[in-house]
Amino acid sequence: MPKLGDVCRFIRSKNAGPYWITVDLFFDAEGYAAYADAPGLSPEALARAAGVEPGDIRKFLVPALHVVKVTYPRKRPQGGVLERDLHGGQQFVQFQALEV
Repeated sequence: MPKLGDVCRFIRSKNAGPYWITVDLFFDAEGYAAYADAPGLSPEALARAAGVEPGDIRKFLVPALHVVKVTYPRKRPQGGVLERDLHGGQQFVQFQALEV
């Protein structure tokens, strides 16, 4: 099975406010058609990668841009004492290895 990091053009993460992270999965047209609704991008699979409950995952399909947006709650609020990624820019890493 291919890995998400191999089929996406880009994977990026960022803050979606102080309590949420958004991961953007950028595909080409063929990749989007093949993988946007793949079982490897189910809420359960995405939740395992993010370390949250499946009910916490919000998945948005943006077909005009060939993008899948995944939003989930941060483990710690942005800027908190124990928070280690202030801008959420490194949260995409765990998604690269997802099998799709």
